[in-house]
Amino acid sequence: MPLLRLLPRRAWAALLSQLLRPPCASCTGAVRCQSQVAEAVLTSQLKAHQEKPNFIIKIPKGTRDLSPQHMVVREKILDLVISCFKRHGAKVMDTPAFELKEILTEKYGEDSGLMYDLKDQGGELLSLRYDLTVPFARYLAMNKVKKMKRYHVGKVWRRESPTIVQGRYREFCQCDFDIAGQFDPMIPDAECLKIMCEILSGLQLGDFLIKVNDRRIVDGMFAACGVPESKFRAICSSIDKLDKMAWKDVRHEMVAKKGLAPEVADRIGDYVQCHGGVSLVEQMFQDPRLSQNKQALEGLGDLKLLFEYLTLFGIAEKISFDLSLARGLDYYTGVIYEAVLLQTPTQAGEEPLNVGSVAAGGRYDGLVGMFDPKGHKVPCVGLSIGVERIFYIVEQRMKTKGEKVRTTETQVFVATPQKNFLQERLKLITELWDAGIKAEMLYKNNPKLLTQLHYCESTGIPLVVIIGEQELKEGVIKIRSVASREEVSGSSRNRRDELFLPFPDFVRNMHLLAEKLSSWLIVVELNKHSLQMTTAACEYWLGGQKKDK
Repeated sequence: MPLLRLLPRRAWAALLSQLLRPPCASCTGAVRCQSQVAEAVLTSQLKAHQEKPNFIIKIPKGTRDLSPQHMVVREKILDLVISCFKRHGAKVMDTPAFELKEILTEKYGEDSGLMYDLKDQGGELLSLRYDLTVPFARYLAMNKVKKMKRYHVGKVWRRESPTIVQGRYREFCQCDFDIAGQFDPMIPDAECLKIMCEILSGLQLGDFLIKVNDRRIVDGMFAACGVPESKFRAICSSIDKLDKMAWKDVRHEMVAKKGLAPEVADRIGDYVQCHGGVSLVEQMFQDPRLSQNKQALEGLGDLKLLFEYLTLFGIAEKISFDLSLARGLDYYTGVIYEAVLLQTPTQAGEEPLNVGSVAAGGRYDGLVGMFDPKGHKVPCVGLSIGVERIFYIVEQRMKTKGEKVRTTETQVFVATPQKNFLQERLKLITELWDAGIKAEMLYKNNPKLLTQLHYCESTGIPLVVIIGEQELKEGVIKIRSVASREEVSGSSRNRRDELFLPFPDFVRNMHLLAEKLSSWLIVVELNKHSLQMTTAACEYWLGGQKKDK
């Protein structure tokens, strides 16, 4: 009976009006019908209250939250990548997270179905960007830019089945570097490969290999093997899956699903097993089928020139001419490349990591012309670094080794062992902040010293500034190394583990003190008025006295 109280007031009124109405023969049927309606309302109301599902807090499939620990690792990776891009003269730019749908369609081949379409708002059909390359080409055409070297770091979205264990998500970050403009053949392409080598070497992910091919060679191979031109892109998309599927499965897809003749598929199979260096390029020049195809010969000629530049850059041993590399995106027109990590014997406790390619790119000379009203082309070549997959590798290795990540960059913690020293702490931390020193303090009037020291240990803060009655009376401030965990009095200047410095010199040389005086207790002299004192003491100790000790 108490559950009936959950009925809304109107439902109660409707039910009571039917129950209180006097019965009569003429309205018996109507009463029965209305009673059934009231009973249905009552039942639905009770059921709604009894079976209301619990709300589950979760993130969408294929996405992830990034904790402060994750962001520290990610920022280090991005800093290395971006510094390399800048070292090669690139400018930074950004584009909207979504574009007009017609801008993105028919640029990604079979993958076009993986785009995220947005609900129509204000009469425009929109889609989230699938990559950073097509928006860049649209920018060049719209602004009539003929020459540009740029990098772009941003999120992209793809509606594919996520594979979290391989660092594959529906929302992920890309780091792109592109060179747009008319230049002599293969010079920009070689620089892109050089950049990939610099980044992968700097990240210290292990040994890697960059596979190289040319879309003209791929198309020439298809033509020489007897693939109908109308099936070039579809078969190219199948070949692109060879890094995830065995050849027999790819062959089955081409024959059973895409209608390719079995003997044609077998001819392709003979080629896609070939990989090597510049000697393979020379060998393909003599191939009876490819040597008869003009497109293939152009591609082979450019690859031969490319290997010459790669040798001068000192990275030729990291490059492999691989005929199985196809790159399924429709906009590629020339050289294509893809970097993979080579499997190494796993150490104890480590699981083998199979994340696929960690960087890729190629030449796309016709993409800008698709957006230009007059079809003017701007040749482009670029690369993209797979940040998510690299981050997954680094994250797993840190877990295996048990490495801890410090999430802040605080250099000094301002502490006090006594009560009623909030004003002194605020004055002191202001001096540090104004001098550009990263400093923290607890947001309490009278924190316990042990609590303050525990905070420094848990967050990895290297130095603690201690100010109390005795320090204020003597006109000094004690600086302790958190790692030493020693309790040393600052009352005597004759102790061998104490160092007296003017406060301004401490501020200017704090990072040196943290490195050189790891286990020392440092006492910084204070001038209560202007804090302007001689640097002689600082120069004396930093210049050699500590080294001689």
